[in-house]
Amino acid sequence: MNYEQFPSPCYVMFEESLEANLQLLDLVQKEAGVSIICALKGFAFWHAFPMVRHYLSGATASSLNEARLIAEEMGCNAHIYAPVYRDDEFENLLMYGSHITFNSLTQWARFGERVKRFPQKISCGLRVNPEYSEIKTDLYNPAIPGSRLGILAADMPTHLPEGIEGLHVHVLCENNSFALENCIRAFEERFDALIRECKWVNLGGGHLITEQNYDIPHLIKILKEFKERYPNLEDVILEPGEAVGWRTGVLVSTVEDIVENKGIKIAMLDVSFACHMPDCLEMPYKPAVIGATEPTEASKHVYRLGGCSCLAGDFIGMGDFAFPEPLEIGDRIVFDDMIHYTMVKTTFFNGVRHPGIGVVHRDGEFEFLAQPDYDAYKAKLG
Repeated sequence: MNYEQFPSPCYVMFEESLEANLQLLDLVQKEAGVSIICALKGFAFWHAFPMVRHYLSGATASSLNEARLIAEEMGCNAHIYAPVYRDDEFENLLMYGSHITFNSLTQWARFGERVKRFPQKISCGLRVNPEYSEIKTDLYNPAIPGSRLGILAADMPTHLPEGIEGLHVHVLCENNSFALENCIRAFEERFDALIRECKWVNLGGGHLITEQNYDIPHLIKILKEFKERYPNLEDVILEPGEAVGWRTGVLVSTVEDIVENKGIKIAMLDVSFACHMPDCLEMPYKPAVIGATEPTEASKHVYRLGGCSCLAGDFIGMGDFAFPEPLEIGDRIVFDDMIHYTMVKTTFFNGVRHPGIGVVHRDGEFEFLAQPDYDAYKAKLG
């Protein structure tokens, strides 16, 4: 593909790739008899929400802004979960909800009566902590000792509180169906009696269903078996965000300068890892760069990639990249798989210009959708 046709920097989403993901997710929900909804924390490319709504069963929000965006752009009410709710926006939040999950019994005690009095029927749930996870990075692991997320089995009552209809468990991140199977086992060991009182169970996100090697038949099998063990459940919900946007687009950038320090060549880009690709620093992980490979002793053109903010650590610390030819100022550097999570976590740190946003439609035509500007930066600061 000729990436020179796109502005730089720019997030570019490929509609055809998104639809392929959605079709696979739809297949799973139909075969397993579950509901798959889109988690906005992982995929919030709202220009594509009409397509998402066509295939999936809805969306999940963790804030008033996300819930409103779901209502306005996807045309449905949201499944809502947040670690804490604000008193001054709670009623507005309920306006956009079909389900709401509370992170603690104290949050339920504080807000539960207000949900019951709300004229719109909203199904309430509690988030629980099965004390099991296969996530290796503590920053992303909600089941570590001392976690603030979810209620431990030891702290739950014998029966579900009146007005609670579901349980929500989320302990996955880029995991496969076998990790989910182990998670379900731990969930059942600790909460079996309460699950039997539920109308619904939400198995959270982190299901990397659209990854090439994901075992789809195994996923369908364990979900069917879970439902068979609990015939009382009217709905079993999965809420991946990453799987929706997995490998659906790129971040196009440009080499603006090349500097050298102690024999290390550094390509300075018009994007920032701190501002535009924070997971590269938080996880941390090394992103894929189209056309680049892992350096070897035989590699001739090896570069470190540096971001454009003033943060000293604004570079890929997980290793350098080998290119087939020497890099020059003006060359395009294209980061693969940058539509999920990356886009929703960008910041205006240092006032760095945000990448534009565009989409390649199914007919191959590119549409430039937005360019966050000075007004967006200024508004964020007050």
